[in-house]
Amino acid sequence: MTDQYAELDAALERVVEAAKAHLAAVKAAQGRVDDDDVWQAYVNLNNTSFAYDEQLLEAFGEVTPWDVESIDPDEADQRFGGLVGGLEDGDADPHPRVISVRQRRDYRVPSVAALLRVADAARRNLVPADDEAGPVDSVGEAVLELLQAGDGSLSSLDVPELEPLDGLLTVSEVAAPLDLEAFADEDGAGPFAPAPDDLLVGRLDEHPYLSDEEDDHAGHQH
Repeated sequence: MTDQYAELDAALERVVEAAKAHLAAVKAAQGRVDDDDVWQAYVNLNNTSFAYDEQLLEAFGEVTPWDVESIDPDEADQRFGGLVGGLEDGDADPHPRVISVRQRRDYRVPSVAALLRVADAARRNLVPADDEAGPVDSVGEAVLELLQAGDGSLSSLDVPELEPLDGLLTVSEVAAPLDLEAFADEDGAGPFAPAPDDLLVGRLDEHPYLSDEEDDHAGHQH
């Protein structure tokens, strides 16, 4: 039994060492997603825990509270590699550019008063009951209020009080991502202006149907 005790003690020590290594890897990663060192330490901790549990069961018929299954390290490396872009170590990303999607959609306001009423209601829903919700004073402010209520989605502007006009969407490959700090808050054109080295991939034009055209297009797919 002495050798058996020694084997169990050694197996438990490997679990403790693996747990410490896993904690050190987690601390070093600082919350970084899909960190390779954290994943490797996790696999080692899992497998040493499984091995100790198996040895304890074989020696004394006892088990630990750890409900784990053995992980094949080679298969684990393949799965982890597949999650991180599917590139082998040392391979360069063949598409290092950034994709920029930009959209514009215009609207006609048939009734300013009706739009202001809808925006007022949206603002009251966002403001706590014990706070005073000030009135919405302009068309632009009303549209912004609706967008804020819809978390910035353009679908929040699909209301009877706004009549959609033409719009467009562009997709471009750009050399660098948007730097909001490079533009003043009142600059509405700069962040959307293409840079000289931007590459336009494509443009999608939006043509909304008028009410008398909807029946003509019903049942047809484009």
